[in-house]
Amino acid sequence: MIDLNRLNGDAPKADIDEFGPGDTVTVNLKIIEGDRQRIQAFQGNVIAGHYYKDHIPAPTDTFTVRRLSYGVGVERVIPYWSPNLDSVKVTRLGSVRQSRLFFLRGRTGKSARIKERRRPAATGR
Repeated sequence: MIDLNRLNGDAPKADIDEFGPGDTVTVNLKIIEGDRQRIQAFQGNVIAGHYYKDHIPAPTDTFTVRRLSYGVGVERVIPYWSPNLDSVKVTRLGSVRQSRLFFLRGRTGKSARIKERRRPAATGR
């Protein structure tokens, strides 16, 4: 049997911040058009999946990012091990009580807001 983790290395090659459901992330993806390559950003809320440095995802694991574009919900399912994944940066931490936020699909406006979780303050002592 082939060990897929050994083939891919110990961790995904992309620069990935730790994130969880409810966080707002900016995902930079490599887009190849013909012989040219560019980076495209996709910013939205994580509605499924998480990434923590001490827990390496399996080669088949994915996470889902959702955003509203001109009033229409757009979701992207992104594999952690995709060669087209360039980086994932957390822009806002969200405080949620569920691991999958599929209930956001039917909501817009104020009911679709996610409460912000504050980052721990650094003490100078």
